[in-house]
Amino acid sequence: MPRKPPKGYFVRGQFVAYGSAEDAELKRAAKWDADFSKTDLKRRSAHLQALGEQLLAFKDAALQRLGLDETLREALAEARRIDDFEGRRRQLQYVGKLMRRLDEAQVAAVEAALAEQRQGSAAEVQRLHEAEAWRERLLADDAALEAWRDIEPQADWQRLRALIRQARKDAAEAPAAAAGQPPRHGRAYRELFQHVRAALQARADGLATA
Repeated sequence: MPRKPPKGYFVRGQFVAYGSAEDAELKRAAKWDADFSKTDLKRRSAHLQALGEQLLAFKDAALQRLGLDETLREALAEARRIDDFEGRRRQLQYVGKLMRRLDEAQVAAVEAALAEQRQGSAAEVQRLHEAEAWRERLLADDAALEAWRDIEPQADWQRLRALIRQARKDAAEAPAAAAGQPPRHGRAYRELFQHVRAALQARADGLATA
């Protein structure tokens, strides 16, 4: 008996058999179109465009670890090199077009990497504020040095006391700042900040690996 021809349909002149991989892919595409309105698709496109622009801050090695293909990495590198506003805008549109080709897993990886970067930046800002607060506390109150032992138990106490004394002396001898101008500080003031900041970073690193 002659074999029955497979059942299916034509799409742009190409026969697609029911149950085939092409049929499944077309059904997925149709479901996407049904599930998401034009507004949703526009919003997603804008989101991917924004993600692509944020990836400009990543080095190529980091982009490779995210599994991004060479075409997208080269497009991002080219966007970094372009200074002309209009040229850069067009290049970023191209980056957005390439971003829309990423699958869901790649998009999720990009979003996670960017979120981690933002958290790291926020943590760094918080440490800077904490270092500034500790510096002012150490300069204002001798008792603060005892509290600092919890942060840096193995500190070079002689050097730390010397920095505090010199910073206080510099502040007392500094000429009054002109109206609207910040006060001028000496070298010891800056060195004390760097010392405190380094100790806070070391403590944070130690807690992270504990």
